[in-house]
Amino acid sequence: MKFLKQFMLLVLVLLNLQLFGQQPVKPIEITTDKLSMIFTVDKNQRIIYHYFGNKIEGSRQAFLSRGFIGQPDSNDDLAPLAFPAYGGRYYLNPALKVTHADGLLTTDLMYEKHEEVKLDNNKTQTVLYLKDRLYPIYVQLTFTAFAKENVITQSAKVTNKEKGNIKVENIASSYLPLHAESYYLTHFNGTWAHEMQQEEEKLNHGIKVIETKKGVRATQAQNPSFLISLNHPSQEDFGDVYGGSLAWSGNFNLSFELDESYRLNVVTGMNPFASTFTLSTNDFIETPEMIWTFSDKGRGQVSRNFHDWGRKYGMAHGDKVRPTVLNSWEGAYFTFDEKTIKDMIDDAAKFGIEMFVLDDGWFGNTYPRNSDGAGLGDWQTNVKKLPNGLNNLAQYAVDKGLQFGIWIEPEMVNPDSELAKKHPEWVVQSGQREKLTMRNQWVLDLSNPKVQDFVYDIFDQTVKQSPHISYIKWDANRHIDNVGSTYLPKDKQSHFWYEYVRGLYRVYERIRAKYPDIDIQLCSSGGGRMDYGAMKFHNEVWPSDNTNGLDRVFIQYGANLFFPAMATASHVSTSPNHQTQMMMPLKFRFDVAMSGRLGMELQPKDIVGDEYDFAQHAIQDYKKIRPTVQLGDLYRMVSPYNGTNWAAHMYVAKDKKEAVLFAYSLAYHGRTTYFEEKLKGLNPDKNYKVVEINKKPGSRTFDNDGEVFTGEYLMKVGLRLNIGDAFASSVLMISEQ
Repeated sequence: MKFLKQFMLLVLVLLNLQLFGQQPVKPIEITTDKLSMIFTVDKNQRIIYHYFGNKIEGSRQAFLSRGFIGQPDSNDDLAPLAFPAYGGRYYLNPALKVTHADGLLTTDLMYEKHEEVKLDNNKTQTVLYLKDRLYPIYVQLTFTAFAKENVITQSAKVTNKEKGNIKVENIASSYLPLHAESYYLTHFNGTWAHEMQQEEEKLNHGIKVIETKKGVRATQAQNPSFLISLNHPSQEDFGDVYGGSLAWSGNFNLSFELDESYRLNVVTGMNPFASTFTLSTNDFIETPEMIWTFSDKGRGQVSRNFHDWGRKYGMAHGDKVRPTVLNSWEGAYFTFDEKTIKDMIDDAAKFGIEMFVLDDGWFGNTYPRNSDGAGLGDWQTNVKKLPNGLNNLAQYAVDKGLQFGIWIEPEMVNPDSELAKKHPEWVVQSGQREKLTMRNQWVLDLSNPKVQDFVYDIFDQTVKQSPHISYIKWDANRHIDNVGSTYLPKDKQSHFWYEYVRGLYRVYERIRAKYPDIDIQLCSSGGGRMDYGAMKFHNEVWPSDNTNGLDRVFIQYGANLFFPAMATASHVSTSPNHQTQMMMPLKFRFDVAMSGRLGMELQPKDIVGDEYDFAQHAIQDYKKIRPTVQLGDLYRMVSPYNGTNWAAHMYVAKDKKEAVLFAYSLAYHGRTTYFEEKLKGLNPDKNYKVVEINKKPGSRTFDNDGEVFTGEYLMKVGLRLNIGDAFASSVLMISEQ
C-alpha cells in the first residue's frame, strides 16, 4: 500500500510537471508570404508575445531562450503576454479585466493548447487556447493570416464556465507590444463635412487614447484606423510602419501606452465605457476583428496591403469595377416630382452616367417627407410626388440605359411619423428622461430582434418595389445619447452598445444572404461608418457629405490610406459648393473625383456650354482609366499635408501595363515655381506613352503630351507639369508600348 501511494504521488508530480513546466518544442508562428508573428510558451505556461514584422526565414529556436529585463524589486520579468489580463505583476492597461463570481478581481491566463487550420490556399487560422489557473474562465485568441495580402487579423472570445455570473469589464481584440527608440502615431479626426483629417504625433510616456462613445456614426469624430512608425515620422517609401484597423462600427478604444521600459503597448478593441458584460454560466462574448499589417518600406506598402485585403475580403464585390453615378440629393433635395427625376435621368444618360440614385424625400404620406422633420420610418412611396411609384422610375432609368438606386435610412425615425406613434418602445431611450432629437430624429433600438426584423423588412420591401432596383444608399444621420433599451433587462443595460452593433450586423447578414448581388453604399452623415466592420457588407463608402474638391483631396487622402479607391465614392458637385461656398474649376472637381469612384452630385442642367462638353469627355475618359484606378495599386507621391500646397498620387495596374497620375495645385505657387515629381511602380525596362486627359479646350498642363519614355526615366527623372495656379490640376494616362 505504501509503495502504491508513493507511485501515485510520483505520477501526479510527473503529470504536474508535464502540464505546467513543459513548453512546445517549437515557437508558435503565424505567417504570411512576408510577415511573421511569433509567440512562445514559458516555463510558467504563459504565452509570450515576441515578434511581429518581416518574415523570419531562419531558425526560430532562439525565441525559446530569449529573456526579458527583470522587474524591479522582484524576480519576475517584463515579458509581454499574448493577451495581458489584469492580475499578477501586470500593471499596464489590460486587454482583459474580469470580476469573478466570488468577487475576485484578478485573472491569470495560462496556455492550454493551440491549433492551426489551413482554411484555403491563402488563409490560415491559428487559435490559442488559454485558461485562468484557478477559475474555469476560458479565452480563445483567433488569428487569421492572409498570405498574399500580408495581413493578419485577430479577435478574442471569453467563455464563462464558473458556477455563477462573471463581469467582463474590459475585453480587447488585440494587444501588440513594440520596442524602439521612438514611436510616431498617425491617426484621424473630424466632424461632419470634415472627416478623416490626418494628425501625426510623437508618443511620450503615459497613455494616448483614441476613442468614441457615440455608438452610431462612430468614425465621424475619430477613426479606428491608425499607423505606427518606428524611430521617425512615417514616410511613404521607407521605414518600419505598422497599420491597424478595428473592424467595428460602434464604440471603440485604441490605447497606446509607453511604459517605463520604453515599450509601446497597443491595446485595441471595443470601448469598455458603460459596457460591462455579465456572462452567466456557459455564456461567452466575442470581439470584433483587429486587422494588422506591417511594412519596412513605409506607409505606401501598408496602404497597398490594406487595399488588396479590402478588395478581396473587406468589402462586397471588390473584384468588379463600380459604375458612374448621378445622385439626386444636391440637384433636387426634398423638392422634386416625377418629372424632375425623369429629367435628371435623361441628362444622366446624355452624360454617359451608368447609375441614377434617388436620394431622400421619396416616401411618407400621412407625414410626407418634404423636409428632414417628418416621415422618417414610414417607408411608403409618396403618392403626391411619385404617383406612378418607384418601379415606373426604375423602368424609365433602365430604358435609358441606366441602373437605378434608392436611398434609405432604416435605423432612424422622426417623432412625426406613423412608426413613432405606433412603436414608441422601439426608440432608444433612458427611462423617463427626455428623448433627445438630432436632425429631428431618434434612433431605433437594434438590440431588439423585432426592430432588427423591421429594419430588414424596410430593405426587403423597398427592393421588392421594382426588379430594377440594383443599388441602395444606406444612411444613418445621428449618433446615440441618453442611451437605454426597453428590450434589454435592467441588469443588462450596459450590453446595449455591443448589442446594437451586433443587431445591425445581423440585419446586414440577412440582407446579404438574400441579396448578394445588390450594390449598397455605406453612408452615415458622410463618413460616420468608415470602418471594415460595416464595410464588408457594402460596395463602397460615402467619405463625406462635403463634395468640395479642395476638401476632398484631404478627406480622400486619409480614407485611401486604408480603403481602396473603388470603395471611395467621389462626386463632382456644383460651384459654388453647397457645403463650403467655395468656387473652383470644373476640371479640378472632375480630376479630384476621378481618383475614386466617379459620380455627380448636382443638377445636370446647371452644366452648360463648354463645360457640358468637358463633363461628357471627362466621364468617357474615366471609363478608360477606371480599371486601373479601382483595381490597381496606389502610389502616393506628394502628400497634401507636406506644406507645398501640391498633392499627387498615381494608380498602377497589377501587370504594370497601365498607370494614371493625378496632380493638384491647392494654392497659387507663383511664376517661378513648378511641379516636378518622379513616378513610382512602373516597369523600368518597358516604354510608356504619356497622354494628358481631361484637358481644357486650348490648353494643356504637360508639354510632352503623347511622347514615349522608358519606365526607368519616369521613375528616376520624372515629369514636369504646368499646374502653378490655384486649383490647377492634371491627369496623365500612362500606357505600356
